This record gives sequence, C-alpha cells and structure tokens, in this order.
Amino acid sequence: MKTERQVFDFVVVGGGMAGLIAALAAARRGAKTALVQDRPVLGGNASSEIRMHICGARGADHRETGILEELLLENHYRNPQPNYSIWDSVLYGAAQYQPGLTLFLNASVRACAMEGPRLRAVEAWQLTTETTHILEAGLFADCSGDGILAPLSGADYRIGREARAEYGESIAPVESDRRTMGMSCLIQAREYPRPMPFTPPAWAHRFTKPEDLRGRDVNLRRTNYWWMEVGGEYDSIHDTERLREELLKIAFGVWNYVKNYWSEKDTVKNWALDWVGFLPGKRESRRYLGDHVLTQNDIEAAGPFDDLVAYGGWTMDDHFPAGFYHPEAGTIFHPAPSPFGIAYRTLYSRNIENLFCAGRCHSATHAAMSATRVMGTTSLMGQAVGTAAAIAARDGLSPRGVLERRLRELQETLMEDDVWLPGRARPVSALSRTAKLTATAGDPEPLRDGHDRKIGNDLHCWNAPWGSAVEYTFDGARTARAARFVFDSDLNRKDPGRGGARNMRHFYALDDPPWTPPSTLVRAFRIEALDAGGRWSVVHREENNYQRLVRIPLQCEARAVRFVPERGWGAASASVFSFEVR
Repeated sequence: MKTERQVFDFVVVGGGMAGLIAALAAARRGAKTALVQDRPVLGGNASSEIRMHICGARGADHRETGILEELLLENHYRNPQPNYSIWDSVLYGAAQYQPGLTLFLNASVRACAMEGPRLRAVEAWQLTTETTHILEAGLFADCSGDGILAPLSGADYRIGREARAEYGESIAPVESDRRTMGMSCLIQAREYPRPMPFTPPAWAHRFTKPEDLRGRDVNLRRTNYWWMEVGGEYDSIHDTERLREELLKIAFGVWNYVKNYWSEKDTVKNWALDWVGFLPGKRESRRYLGDHVLTQNDIEAAGPFDDLVAYGGWTMDDHFPAGFYHPEAGTIFHPAPSPFGIAYRTLYSRNIENLFCAGRCHSATHAAMSATRVMGTTSLMGQAVGTAAAIAARDGLSPRGVLERRLRELQETLMEDDVWLPGRARPVSALSRTAKLTATAGDPEPLRDGHDRKIGNDLHCWNAPWGSAVEYTFDGARTARAARFVFDSDLNRKDPGRGGARNMRHFYALDDPPWTPPSTLVRAFRIEALDAGGRWSVVHREENNYQRLVRIPLQCEARAVRFVPERGWGAASASVFSFEVR
C-alpha cells in the first residue's frame, strides 16, 4: 500500500464528458490540472461501459461545438466502423497526452480535507496500484454525476423532486419527494449472414407477449432500449447494485422476447446480442445548490442570463420514477425552447468557496435538470467550468470571483474556443477588422462578423468554389502571428441511415456505411503572405484537415495574407465561417 501526495491548480472529480472536457479546457488554458475517474475509461454514459449516444440541443444548426465537436470529429476520422474501443481511445488520448493534465484512472474519491468553507484536498483510492492519492489544489470541480464531493465537503445539495410551489414549476409534483429518474443497462445487437439463435439465462425475466413490456417499442432499428429503466423509486446511489441485478434480468428477458416471441422475430433471425451493459447508466441523483438554481421557468423563458456560459435545447424529458414498471411509456417530453441559456451561477457551490460543479449534478431543479442532463449540454458546462477555473487559478480568484471580475473574459474565451453563446458575437481581432477584405468569388464579409455558425436565416459563411482565394490587405507591413479558421463541419449531420445518433451507433448491421469526416469540411488549404517586395509565398499548407476549429501559427511580416481552400471531403464547394489573421 502506498500514499502519494501531489499539488495542482485544479482537480476535477469525474471523467464523464463534462469532467473530461472541464479538465481539457483548464489544462489548455494554463492550469495545472488533475482528472480523477473511478473507471478504466473516460466518457461516463458515453463510454463503452454504458454506450449512450450524446444528445443535445434540438433544431437546425444548434449542435454543440468547442472541445466536444473536436472529439467527435476525431472519432469520425479514426473510427469508420464505428467501434466503441476506438471511441474510448479518442477520449483517453485527449486526456492522457494533454500537456498540463495528469490523469488518474480507476481512482475513487472517498474523502476530502477542508479549511473552513474551502476544499484543501481530495483523497482517492486507486484500485489497480493499491495507492491512495492525496490531491491538493486551490480549485476543485465535481463532475462525478452523483456529486460525491457534496456530502464529503458539506456542500449544499438536494435529491429528488421539488414541490410545485417551491419554484412555481407547473410540471413539478404538488408535494416534494426523493424520487428521481431511474437508470438503465443498455443492450446492442449485431447482424450476421446466418441465423443466430438465443438462449436466455435461467435467471432472466420471462416476457412472452407485448403486454409484458407495457407496449414498449422493441424494434432495434428504432430504439436503444433506454426504457429498460428502474431505480427512481429507490435510492439512486446506495441501491445501485441490486438495481443492476433487476436491470440485467430485464435486459436478457427483453432480448429473449425479441428473438423468440416477438411477432416480427423473423426480421431479426440473423441478429445476435452483441453487448450488454453491466454498469448502469444513471440519469439523476444529487444536485448541487449554487448561487442560482435553474428552473423550469428559466428554461421556458430561454434563459436570457447576463452570465450565460452554456446552453441547452433538449426537452424537459422527465422519466417516470417507476421506469419500466410504469404502465405507460417511460417519459414525458415537456416542451422547452432550443436553445435556452445556462447561467454560470449554476456551475459552482453556493457554500463551498472553491468548488465548481458541472454535469447532471449542477445547480438545477429536478424539472430543469431533466433538460440539462444530456451530454451535449453537460459538455458545454464542462468547458465553461474548465475555462473559468483556468482564469481563477491565474488570478487567484474563487468561482464567484470570476463572475464578479472576469465574466466578460470568460465568455469571450469560450467563444474564441468555438463555444456558441446564443445572442452574443465573438470579438474579432483588430488586424482583421481594420484590413481590406476581398475574395475572388463570393462575399467574404461573414468571415469577420464574429458568428461562427448559421443562425436562423443568416448564413454567416463564405461559400466559394474550390481554389478561390480570400485576402486580407493591410495598410502596410504587419506582423501576422496566427490565423484562426472555423470550417463547416455540418452541424446538422446525421449518421447515414441511423436517424439522430450523435456519436456512436445503437446496433451494427451488415450494410452499415462507414463513417467519414463531414463532407462539408475543408480538407486541404494553403495560406500565402505578400512580403514588402511584392512577392507571394506559401507560409502554411495543410493536406489532411478534419477539424472545425483550426489555429495556425504564422509569425511573418506581411502586407497581405490570403487563404485558398483547395479541396474538401466531398462537398462541391468550400464553406468557411471564420478566417481571421491576428
């Protein structure tokens, strides 16, 4: 047995999408960061252990960008199958090889040390090395889903549903209770070129007619079996092990019904059960109380917060606590606008001075959390928290201090890193703003309007044939230190033939088309500079880009800089949202 002590600027507990992205954002912005994850893989509900696809804001051009989009595009490039182990490797590689970030996998936080209302250290037991890691820091973030640091630190939190009158929420129950949404063990199937019989385990539940499943849709091409859900009427933390037992009985029983009793069983005769999740994917447990508690009314008003740092756009998708055993379909999709804003004040504890929170444990009512818990939204929370933590670490501020003294910088930094903040424009560099901008085809002005996606009917995009050029001409020789691009990654893309799946597939058919980078991305381009003698030279060339946000260091003296997109991944023309010279 060993004990090791290390000191960081920022410690993130929980390696789901929110925690992973919080850690990456902080480390990239200069904070010495630790990420503690109690599993061998990252991604939480999106990982190979649970396999829930990443949902987010509904509506055209509302897809979440920033670090999440970077990870998804890496997966599209490297994972044509797509295979969950490759997806795990994308997330692992991003964290393990990020400078300034130390990763602790298989490490469960079980205690913390306090100094008054501040966290001083967390203690994590790493099973694989039999080592206790004591991690000290000035700032912490709880992105663990279950909010493990809340009871350990004394942070204010709650579990369950608020009474309707408490926040004036019409969809809340009349009386408060400790009921939550449940958890699921998902299943996946694979098609083979020959019949694949299935024999269930003796302990599986036996379902032989549709009424046994309360009318749930079992067609594997339409569902990922999310409705195999229990736990909302129990303790969603301490009862997890016995709830998993029930979920596994349901999962094997449902597949037995599909293969051997379903009226359409002949359509799946060549399909086999390929994977069963033995780790339940949770929807709800503890929720922090921050300086603001996001409510149903905030969401319905579209969240017009001054301290907007993230957004959602999923419905208030409120699952019945009884889940699978509720007599009707397992959820009510209460309407919600898309997008709606999320306040920074919901992303830190109101009584522990140096504790951020992001993910489904952020400060929200049960009703509001039913819309913000999806991983596209929690990823944006994570990037906001990590960016705020880097600013706080640099300037010696608390999370609340960032709100009071650095809010504008936080918002502008997020937009610089390709996070969309609805209703706000990203500041454009003075060098690009004051230069003369011309193009050999199309209108180039959207390239410097501070909007990096289509918004409503406004395209905010330069579209031109491949080989066209766009040029910034300065009023003399200027130092061009860098170029920033935002290419079109098709924010409305779908997995071919798979509806709205965001990052991975629910099943694997023989005729599945491979994944590729979005056809709209610019793959090859060059940057040229005009020197004082009137000569153009290529200062950068890229042959295989597959990312949306691209930053290129230049460090050259130039009277003009031009960009030439040469070819893409299949689109007929080039589509670019931003091109700036700094």
